[in-house]
Amino acid sequence: MALTRSLKRGGKVWIRVFPDKPVTKKPAETRMGSGKGNPEQWVAVVKPGRVLFELSGVPEPVAREAMRLAIHKLPIKARFIMREDEGA
Repeated sequence: MALTRSLKRGGKVWIRVFPDKPVTKKPAETRMGSGKGNPEQWVAVVKPGRVLFELSGVPEPVAREAMRLAIHKLPIKARFIMREDEGA
């Protein structure tokens, strides 16, 4: 949300992670045993070096500021990287 709002409908954003791993929990005050709990939420496993977001169509200072705002919202350490041009 912070990323798209700071771009003000300019450029394009790709989210490169998808929550595809279920996390289960057993209800409170339940006795031990009787199998596994029901899926409560879905999470994405993010290992170091994984690209989380991609931006295009905006100048670098605008992209850098938008990513700075988004990184402050994340519970992990992240940094801004730029792709090297293949043709140049």
